Amino acid sequence: MIKHTARVAARQRAGLGAWQFRSPRSMPLVFSAPVYPQKSLCSPGPRVTPALKDWGVRMFSSTRKTMEAAKNVPPKSGSLFGQSISTSQSQMLRSLLMTIWPKNNPRFRIRVVVALALLIAAKLLNVQVPFFFKSIIDGMNVDWSDGVGIGGSVVAALVFAYGGARFGAVLFGELRNAIFASVAQTAIRRVALNTFERLLNMDLQFHLSRQTGGLTRAIDRGTKGISYVLNALVFHIIPITFEISVVCSVLTYNYGASFAAVTFFTMLAYSVFTIRTTAWRTRFRREANNADNQAGSVALDSLINFEAVKYFNNEGFQAYKYDAALTKYQNASIKVATSLAFLNSGQNLIFSSALTAMMYMGCSGVAGGSLSVGDLVLINQLVFQLSMPLNFLGSVYRELKQSLLDMENLFQLQSHHIEIVDAPGAKDLVLDPKNPGEIRFENVSFGYHPDRPILQNATFTIPAGQKVAVVGPSGSGKSTILRLVFRFYDVSSGRILIDGQDIRTVKLQSLREKLGIVPQDTPLFNDTIYENVRYGRLDASEAEINEAIQRVQLDQLVSQLPDGIRTVVGERGMMVSGGEKQRLAIARLLLKKSPITFFDEATSALDTHTEQNLLKVIRTVFKDTRNTNVSIAHRLRTIADSDKIIVLRQGQVVEEGSHLELLQKDGLYADLWNVQESLDMEQELVQENIENEKQL
Repeated sequence: MIKHTARVAARQRAGLGAWQFRSPRSMPLVFSAPVYPQKSLCSPGPRVTPALKDWGVRMFSSTRKTMEAAKNVPPKSGSLFGQSISTSQSQMLRSLLMTIWPKNNPRFRIRVVVALALLIAAKLLNVQVPFFFKSIIDGMNVDWSDGVGIGGSVVAALVFAYGGARFGAVLFGELRNAIFASVAQTAIRRVALNTFERLLNMDLQFHLSRQTGGLTRAIDRGTKGISYVLNALVFHIIPITFEISVVCSVLTYNYGASFAAVTFFTMLAYSVFTIRTTAWRTRFRREANNADNQAGSVALDSLINFEAVKYFNNEGFQAYKYDAALTKYQNASIKVATSLAFLNSGQNLIFSSALTAMMYMGCSGVAGGSLSVGDLVLINQLVFQLSMPLNFLGSVYRELKQSLLDMENLFQLQSHHIEIVDAPGAKDLVLDPKNPGEIRFENVSFGYHPDRPILQNATFTIPAGQKVAVVGPSGSGKSTILRLVFRFYDVSSGRILIDGQDIRTVKLQSLREKLGIVPQDTPLFNDTIYENVRYGRLDASEAEINEAIQRVQLDQLVSQLPDGIRTVVGERGMMVSGGEKQRLAIARLLLKKSPITFFDEATSALDTHTEQNLLKVIRTVFKDTRNTNVSIAHRLRTIADSDKIIVLRQGQVVEEGSHLELLQKDGLYADLWNVQESLDMEQELVQENIENEKQL
């Protein structure tokens, strides 16, 4: 019991508190509750995006504790992406139009010009059709008793011209569609690729704080919105505007100011009513989008964490959350539909009134002798020809506003500020050819929150070519060191040097090329074993991949699988065990051949037997290398053979040395070691108390 009390004191000096055990039929045993703050175990880990799957930055995700700390940073309001950005619709349109009029691509521009020329030709022929029809009507208003004659020949020619004009208008329109199709699809591909590349270059903080389901839905809607906006501009808005201008000009020139006035006020009333009503309806669409994003996030979160849902028997709770989001979407969609009915009714009222007025004026002209029957037919056809684009313009405008709203998040993403970028004049990281891989922290301070520092003036050196471990109580900043070296975040003060070069002054790509990692929870793609290992170095040969698999002792397992190395591991690697996932991660690391390697609690999620086997693999694989190996560990037995151990507490380096040196100092490391070594004895003590109670 005296030894036990000493171990409890050691835990308290280490900042860990003592254990609390509860026997089945009694009050808690004598061990006190932990005295350090615990992080929540309920926060979700990194999420997976099916549409844009396994974005590159998530390949380096590991210990969830630091990720959860980063997730506590509240996103700025007003945006799905955690940043409030004013992206005007005119800016979005300008950016979009630039994609169909790219610089240094004359062939692409020629396609656009030809498509516009065909558009104009089609609309001119379309306006000409009613004139041919008028001439046919007037030509038929003669005495045919003397035979067909010249008049009949003229009418016959007009009939063929009428048919030719209609066919030509359709033909030119279809040719325009065919030519512009490649333009539109190329533009959509460019925007989609730019968005994906932007996502891959986003800071880690962005990916940790996002709503994956809502993000993927927003991007999907935005991409579809781009397609619709391009089609609307080229196939509808520009043609309709041109046709309306021509029709109004024809009516004004041939039939005077009265017809022009009716046309003008009709256009004005129709446009004002449509724009104002659509603006009023936009808020309902935004509500529906937000509810749709929320429903997507809930659904995806539930499916990704389905094991947790099953463990806690919370299917009903997840269904309730999903239904709440669907209810919001339902209510907003009903408002969208009812407001649409109001808009359509108002548009039809305006146009029907204008059509009635113009037909009355036309009939009065025929009765007064100033207009012919053909003129009445021409006016009727022109008005109906105007009615079709007007009605279509209203529909297109509504859909255009909706698409622009759907594109809003997409272009906010394009405008999102990226914190971690290459410095101006950044150079490649060049390692010392004789002794590569020294890492030095000089007075480094950093915190995910400004008022919660994680590292405070941390100064230490990881010698090149040595095996170094970083240990300490939970929350001391161990995994933060890894993220700072990979430059997922920049330090608040101080600097980090690799072979004497400040990592902020070197190119990110060259920095991360030199670094390799085996994280605690290895992220695997929903792909084959071959492709997951090849991800370490994409130009690796199949022989190199097989050698890496053999070196981590997975070759026997692979040979027993039905598809061998081509076996699909499932989403997030759910078809393989934890130990097999870690071996795949080591194989991937071997293939990358990084001179600096990190093991971020790579065995903490494994049982003791699997852990020992994996440690043997790691020691065998890296025994004869000159790599700088950095292990971030909680279980001290796994790093006792390190050349150097760095001990952290509350973001500061409190001890450095080998395992034996630190034990002799009888400081924090010794306390941590004694605490972990006493676990077996504590368990025996609990079992003894239980047996004593049974005897009572």
